Amino acid sequence: MANSIVIGIDSSTTACKAIAWDKDGKAVAEGRATYRILRPQTNWSEQNAEQWWNGACSALKELSNKVDLTQIEALCITAQRESFVPVDRQGQPIRNAILWLDERSRDQVDFLTRTFGRTYLHDLTGKPPSMSLALPKIVWLIKNEPDVIRRTVKFLDSHAYLIFRLTGNFITSLACADPMGLIDMRAHSWAVDIIKELGLQVDQFPDLVPPGQIIGYVSQAGSVESGLPVGLPIIAGAGDGQCAGLGANAIGYERTYLNLGTAVVSGAFSPDYLVNPAFRTHFSPLDGSYFLETVIRGGVSTISWFVDEFADDLRSNATPLTPEEQLEIAASKVPPGCFGLLLVPYWNSVMNPYWDTSATGIMIGWTGSHGREHFYRAILEGIAFEQRLAGDGMMKALERRFDEIVAVGGGSQSDLWCQIIANITGIPVVRSTTTEATCLGAGILAAAKVGWYPDITSAANAMTRTIERFVPQPEIAPFYERLYQEIYLPLFPTIQHLVDHLTELSHAV
Repeated sequence: MANSIVIGIDSSTTACKAIAWDKDGKAVAEGRATYRILRPQTNWSEQNAEQWWNGACSALKELSNKVDLTQIEALCITAQRESFVPVDRQGQPIRNAILWLDERSRDQVDFLTRTFGRTYLHDLTGKPPSMSLALPKIVWLIKNEPDVIRRTVKFLDSHAYLIFRLTGNFITSLACADPMGLIDMRAHSWAVDIIKELGLQVDQFPDLVPPGQIIGYVSQAGSVESGLPVGLPIIAGAGDGQCAGLGANAIGYERTYLNLGTAVVSGAFSPDYLVNPAFRTHFSPLDGSYFLETVIRGGVSTISWFVDEFADDLRSNATPLTPEEQLEIAASKVPPGCFGLLLVPYWNSVMNPYWDTSATGIMIGWTGSHGREHFYRAILEGIAFEQRLAGDGMMKALERRFDEIVAVGGGSQSDLWCQIIANITGIPVVRSTTTEATCLGAGILAAAKVGWYPDITSAANAMTRTIERFVPQPEIAPFYERLYQEIYLPLFPTIQHLVDHLTELSHAV
């Protein structure tokens, strides 16, 4: 087909992007729509799943104003992981979807650990129990909203919900379902024993297909609402983290990807199923292989929190620069180490390697000479130190060292942050040519399936590129090495028990 394109849809936590990709991995056109997070109670994060569908339709309709939809050969969806919605027999949501960043299920994480054992759950599903997973939130629903459970015909991950709206079928990709924490990773099927022990039925979950395969075709009803042609092939996607890794072409042995987004997510390819507290294990977009993944829950969201709480006045400055850009300029003039200010970025608890739902952020070294530019740089450095901790754990398990880190996501546009990460990790950082690596990953899966390239690896090689390279600076990296080894590594294990006690006392008031 002349001028043929594939569509990648990225249904993320706050927006949906539909991007048309050509054979070179160039974004031909795009459409976007935003939606909001609902917070009905403290620590709750929900969305009306209908927003996912409306956002996708709006993004596709904007895209249709820029490209000829008859040029589309296939479409692939990547979506926010762990978020899910219970639906009835007609696919109508019974309640709001519960999102990955929701923190209502702390008690249920403890329950799952007592009932099944952390080691058993980790070995079976590739993931220790944590509040990010859908599993403890489903347990929360069983206890607190039993009527919802009785009425639920299917629990749909966000990818599954969009596939249902497009095709009318309850089906999802194995690489979108596994982040829920309910997949037997060795059997490539739903974890039957866990599901039954919880009093649920396996048929309350969608059918599974491997990523990269045709998962269905656009139905008449799906076409009317989305504007897509009836019969358009839909390719099974992968979770947004795994697709970001594919879009960064981190599917070989020498690279790791680093998605500097709302959460900071890093992943490395593995042909073998490995389990370790240093990471969680997902299916990769290449069927039969895996991504070892680390997550810092307080990523760019920590920066956003800081701007909202301490630098909102910068929005009114007579400058075209955003508050973040203004703070970066100021922070670039602060020397490494921020004159003794050090931050541990556990603003939203910690996953790997501690898996501690009660963990909180730590800031030490305050003096009267510190200002918000020091705090801002300390956030960038703290996340980089945490990434060093995560990356070291992955490299030790894989018994290999990464040659480079491919940075993607909005935070990758910060020269200062990329250089700090290179200095602290000791590994060169290269920047992807696109900030939409997640959506590109979906496009690559579609391109490979329609035959543009012999396989997914060939498609990734042809459709991805990197630009700027940030290398460790020999005059700075040794200082960061001492700071990491002597201060950062022992800091959280040393101080957290005191922080826990402080939290208990404050809650007792």
